[in-house]
Amino acid sequence: MNHPPFPGNSPVMNPTRTRAGIAFIALIASAAALQGCSAGSGEGLNVSGRPLSESGDVPLAGTLESIQVNVFDASCTSCHAGAAAPLGLQLDAGNSYVNLVGVSSRQVGSLLRVAPGDPDASYLVRKLEGTAAEGEQMPLGGPPVPAGTIAFVRQWISDGALPESQGAPATPPVVVSMTPAPGSVGSGFPSQVEVGFDRDMDASTVNTMTFTLQRSGGDGQFGDAADVAVDAPVALSPANARLAIMDLANVAAIDDVYRVVLEGSGPNMVLGVGGRALDGEFTGAFPSGDGVEGGDFVAEFEIQGLQSSLESIQANVLAPTCAVSGCHSGPSGGGLPTGMDLTSADASFANLVNVASAQVPALLRVAPGDANSSYLVQKLEGTAAVGRTMPAGGAPLDQATIDVIRAWIDNGADR
Repeated sequence: MNHPPFPGNSPVMNPTRTRAGIAFIALIASAAALQGCSAGSGEGLNVSGRPLSESGDVPLAGTLESIQVNVFDASCTSCHAGAAAPLGLQLDAGNSYVNLVGVSSRQVGSLLRVAPGDPDASYLVRKLEGTAAEGEQMPLGGPPVPAGTIAFVRQWISDGALPESQGAPATPPVVVSMTPAPGSVGSGFPSQVEVGFDRDMDASTVNTMTFTLQRSGGDGQFGDAADVAVDAPVALSPANARLAIMDLANVAAIDDVYRVVLEGSGPNMVLGVGGRALDGEFTGAFPSGDGVEGGDFVAEFEIQGLQSSLESIQANVLAPTCAVSGCHSGPSGGGLPTGMDLTSADASFANLVNVASAQVPALLRVAPGDANSSYLVQKLEGTAAVGRTMPAGGAPLDQATIDVIRAWIDNGADR
């Protein structure tokens, strides 16, 4: 995966709006209005056809506040919200900026989700316009966002992809996201650790003294002589002053338990712009903090090569790839895809093993001891007689991953 360069810590500046830029916005607004009239007046409705009063009557504009209400809230957050958001992309208010701006796409790592100043190189725009190389046009399963509305997204990015306006914060900064997710078990070593904050941070305080990573040394515990410090560069993203990145490109990929620590107390602390210390206490759910300035953020994740067991396959394949909102998210029932509940190892076992396929009833979804006859394998490999390769809308699984699933099935598909 290609990564954005580490910063010289210069902030993204807001380009001066010229008369031409103002005229462009006015022209796009007129076009959007005409588009609405072509299918009915559309007066008083947002881009999803819902009353503007439901979203606070926020007019379309090239600002994050407007795009949040009229695009993300209206069309995206039914899927892209909460811990189960596909690819970890949460687009609800308070999370959208830190998960988009300057963040590498999980599907096409050479592109940023939002590249400030360059909408054509922004993966968000490509997904909205349906020109992305991977997956389907967003929003998945819903009407496309109108071109006139996407023009405002483009304008926001062209103007520097600035965050929402905010006054002096009444509370200390908190952590709102981390990738890899706290408590997660991954099969592949991450290329970087990303930590998102709720506001711009002081770049001079985000460094290897305040943002550290350890691994347990193989015993799964911390605080003993086996602990190993991971040496890796740390900085704020050059495109997003709310995103701290630890680059692991030159770190040995070792299966182990890892602990991330951001200092909110002591001689070296992570500070927000304005000098307030991080409110870091983390109890398992974001945002961090107890409402009092100070306190370290501590979270762990595990890297474990994919194993031919249901627990490992669930954690590394089914949960992040198949059980996302709107797909195999349950509850169990006759209707696909949600009716095939793959949200936990128990649910996956109950919905897969010795269960007839709804599309080809002559085949079992998982036939213990016979991966070739298992409809799950056929869907993953793209050889099924009905429908398309799974996962829908995402990149196909690599054959090495499918081979581990095959091994689990051929070994009896045990729970």
